[in-house]
Amino acid sequence: MIESLQQFDVELFLKIHRGLANPFFDWLLPLMRNRYFWAPLYLFIVVFSFVEYKKRAGYIIGMLLVTFAMGDMIASRLIKPFVARVRPCNEQTLVDQILHRVPCGSGYSFPSAHATNHFAIAIFLIFVFYHKWKPVLPIGLSWAFIISFSQIYVGVHYPIDTMAGALLGTAIGFCTAKIYKKIQPQL
Repeated sequence: MIESLQQFDVELFLKIHRGLANPFFDWLLPLMRNRYFWAPLYLFIVVFSFVEYKKRAGYIIGMLLVTFAMGDMIASRLIKPFVARVRPCNEQTLVDQILHRVPCGSGYSFPSAHATNHFAIAIFLIFVFYHKWKPVLPIGLSWAFIISFSQIYVGVHYPIDTMAGALLGTAIGFCTAKIYKKIQPQL
């Protein structure tokens, strides 16, 4: 069962990584996973928080940082060393099939910390902002999805890595949003 799941994962990875290869994605998707590319969005979130939520903005930004820290710690420091799955770009059996679009990195692959962190942030922001700004739902989910998908396309994660990261991030974002909602009425 595990072997057939891994085989499916590798086949799907190659269909995305190689099968969807084109110059536009080769230009766009490495940008989508770059934190500096998203700096204007992060600035917008901070400004939006202060404009719309005034005194609560500090708590929103603080909980957003807690959400990110939890996602990164759980994915990168707890799960990855335990599972110890090699990244596809470092996998010896795939060495002839990898297109090097970004540096590979030496860390482990499962789960994707990018997917975990961005889904956690997206879910948290959806819960906090949705009642005042409905577009946060499709924008947040699309943002987290494109970052997760780009991890596969550039060759640093398998699809199951990003799916697991998305699920883990969703759970973390949900939990931190619940914590925020509990403290929010006291603000």
